[in-house]
Amino acid sequence: MKNTLTAAFLLAASIVGQAASAGELLLFSHEDFRGERVTIADGAASNFTDFGFNDRASSIVVRSGTWELCEHKDFGGQCAVFERGEYPNLRQFNNQFSSAREIQGGRRDRGNSGYGYGRDDRDYRDYRDERREERRDGRWMEDRREERRDYRERGDAVEMYNDVGFRGRHVVINNDMHTLRDVGFNDNANSLVINYGTWQVCEHADYGGQCRTYGPGRYPNLEDFIDRISSIRRVR
Repeated sequence: MKNTLTAAFLLAASIVGQAASAGELLLFSHEDFRGERVTIADGAASNFTDFGFNDRASSIVVRSGTWELCEHKDFGGQCAVFERGEYPNLRQFNNQFSSAREIQGGRRDRGNSGYGYGRDDRDYRDYRDERREERRDGRWMEDRREERRDYRERGDAVEMYNDVGFRGRHVVINNDMHTLRDVGFNDNANSLVINYGTWQVCEHADYGGQCRTYGPGRYPNLEDFIDRISSIRRVR
């Protein structure tokens, strides 16, 4: 029987400065918005296995809208509702989510099946204490500020689409990836957008095989490199 979850356990959410025109959810594989990243912007993702992110989310950013994330596919099991904000540590929900969908009406009482996330002063004080410890390492904090500045102010570095002309399913890339299998996009790229940086894409995992380098720009047709990209890394 599902346990009744209370509002006593809540995460701190700092409001994201600029909302997108539609609901948008970012998933990160590590706490504090680090590691591999996936963006969900189509209103729902019923099974994270489809893009290699099942039970992998450790922190999230809700750029806009209100989202319900659930522990099983097809929105089953225990669920939590997240309003617009940043959630650097999912705590007991770490690596537990398998599906997500945008909902209407903001926070809501779901009885035994889920609960809304917001801000609770007790947990927020604990979180601030943790961050004070982390600030002792000045370089760590500078790295985190730089990473957040990239995705907040500059947007996603690379967008990959599985059809020409920037159509079809897509993923965003902001870190080196030795295999695109991790995000369910191996040998799937047909077009791409480089928003900033210079990136090398290769036909095999671990940057092996034939590689090409792309600078900022829009590439609507990868031509003879269609469905051949298996790894990507930033070189400048």
